Amino acid sequence: MILGEYSTPEALESMHHALGLDLPLWDQFLRFMNTLFTQGDTGNSIITGTSARELIAQRAPITLLLILLACVLAIIIALLLATLAATHKDKLLDHLIRIIPAITLGMPIFWVGLLLILLFSVRLGWFPVGGAGEGWSGTLHSLALPAVTVAFSQIPTLVRSLRAQMLEVLESDFVVTLRAAGIPNRVILFKHVLRNSALPTLMLLGVNISYLIGGTLVVEQVYGIKGIGSLLFTSISKRDFPVIQGIALYCALSVVIISLVIEIISWWLDPRTKGKQ
Repeated sequence: MILGEYSTPEALESMHHALGLDLPLWDQFLRFMNTLFTQGDTGNSIITGTSARELIAQRAPITLLLILLACVLAIIIALLLATLAATHKDKLLDHLIRIIPAITLGMPIFWVGLLLILLFSVRLGWFPVGGAGEGWSGTLHSLALPAVTVAFSQIPTLVRSLRAQMLEVLESDFVVTLRAAGIPNRVILFKHVLRNSALPTLMLLGVNISYLIGGTLVVEQVYGIKGIGSLLFTSISKRDFPVIQGIALYCALSVVIISLVIEIISWWLDPRTKGKQ
């Protein structure tokens, strides 16, 4: 693949030797693992010859920022909708909040992205059609619509989970005691109910992190963002295996790290979990 379709046998033999492909398989594997653990690299790109680690490092910041924005939006919107639904149980607002997320749950994320582009970029002109702007303000402005698209896929499950937990806590004995003591409902809701309800939803978010990262890679293609997603699709189309391996490795590592952070936050929210995990 590196030499092209019309390479000569001599050139192929020379390339095999240069890449170490003429060594025993166990020796190749040990060399690969040594490079992986000492340098964090999966090899050089077949297409450009650049280290896979360097290519990923160049694209990672924009992708990480998009994931962060999507997480923040998903949490804020889910908190708002779940709180409204729980405090208006079995009323019209509660039914609407329960039905609409259930409908949107089956919408493909790339299709949602295309609809948002048509509405807010093409028709209204509020956001750019694609790409990333210059400077912090330009970057945040251009990533706003992609972040909403990625968050869109996480909001329904988070709302459903948080609403159910809030209703359970609202009917608990300690909440009844707090109300009898004359503590304002606003204080009870935000200081006690939300904190006791957030833990299961937070754990659900941790489980969905892998889907969130996968959705981000797809959305980058829809919006033409030069992040890890576009690098992955380009590498797949050109069969650039070292880069594909590197992206898979670092995405898996990101899921592990984010899950660890979620665990730490859960310990802070509920110290009782320290002895169980």
